[in-house]
Amino acid sequence: MAETATLTREEVLEALKDVFDPEIPVNVVDLGLVYDLQVDGGDVDIKMTLTFAGCGMGPYIAQQAEWRVAEIEAVDNVTVEMVYDPPWTPDLISEDGKKQLGLD
Repeated sequence: MAETATLTREEVLEALKDVFDPEIPVNVVDLGLVYDLQVDGGDVDIKMTLTFAGCGMGPYIAQQAEWRVAEIEAVDNVTVEMVYDPPWTPDLISEDGKKQLGLD
């Protein structure tokens, strides 16, 4: 009998590092766009934002995040919610993200 894989927050964050804002060559995790991530069994709830609320790429980025996380074998359901409070600021970019952008 096969063991059921336990999904971790780290696995989901690692998968989200494959999702990029098409206008910025840094993944959504290192850009600081992922505000909240909850893993409950095979259910994943993600709250993320955009670099600015009017960004037309929002639906595209949310869809890419949902598709990428859904590829993880232990995931049953993925919900991605876009939130705009608090507003994103460059202070949320990780050290790795700053290096990629030449801001270090």
